[in-house]
Amino acid sequence: MKTKAATMRALLKQGVVVSPGVYDGLSARMVEKMGFKAAATGGSGFSNARLSQPDIGLLTLMENVDACRHIARNLSIPLMADAETGYGNPVTVFHAVQYFEEAGVVGMNIEDQVSPKRCGHMQGKELISAKEMAKKVEAAVKAKKDPDFIINARTDAIAVEGLDKAIERARLYIAAGADMVFPDAVHSEEQIKRFVEAVDAPVSINIGFGIRSRPTTPLIPVKRLAELGVARVTMARMLPSAALMGMHKALELMRDHVETGNVHDRPDLLYGMAEITDLMGYSKIAELEAQFLPDDQLERKYGSDKVDYVVRERKN
Repeated sequence: MKTKAATMRALLKQGVVVSPGVYDGLSARMVEKMGFKAAATGGSGFSNARLSQPDIGLLTLMENVDACRHIARNLSIPLMADAETGYGNPVTVFHAVQYFEEAGVVGMNIEDQVSPKRCGHMQGKELISAKEMAKKVEAAVKAKKDPDFIINARTDAIAVEGLDKAIERARLYIAAGADMVFPDAVHSEEQIKRFVEAVDAPVSINIGFGIRSRPTTPLIPVKRLAELGVARVTMARMLPSAALMGMHKALELMRDHVETGNVHDRPDLLYGMAEITDLMGYSKIAELEAQFLPDDQLERKYGSDKVDYVVRERKN
């Protein structure tokens, strides 16, 4: 049986893979429902949503792994994880890879920032040495059990040392065994073009979605990124940003209702209950109940009509 990691590898060979960033079960299921072939978690999304804190290295390894496990087990599409700095030295990275692989993700990012790290689009980033990061990559490659598990080496060097140094670092990480490289916070299409042409490995690029969500990297059409040779495109903050805007608008209307008594019927702002239950797979629970619960219990829960239906289904 083909693993999800093998599926992700195959997708990368077919063309650019668009992987929206997810941060909880709702966002992950929505990405799959909307037909995307892969998804990615982000440290910023988890830190903001789970901890209610900025992305400044407060999320622990096991909090990250646990969040990924719950999402990965409920998706049929490949999910890649953001493993931050690997949570320590190369020995820690070795264990982190195995934890993430056991959680069901198909690969993970490791970045070359010092710990505690910060969001790639924040100022004040600091880097570890390229040699130390290369050792982390070596440890990651050694630790993985599935050869298809993807080690994505991220460099934040563009903002700190410039593009040429970022390319040097990426080449060193590829030599250490990285399957993919990820230059974060690129400033232009020209920088992406130069980077892709300079390295001999798949390149992952993170972009925003609209002017309000791209503090560093410009908004470049995915088709154009594919023409440039980019293998994977992530949109780490698109769904958290969209969810925040939706919540903001809904709460504005609720506040107006409380203050003025005006009733706002806005189905364009709300997912219906039937749509939520469909998205979250409630029908599967009903199927399991129909299959395994005794008739008398089903009748107590749902009435005799339900029992008649279940009996007919069981006979079929």
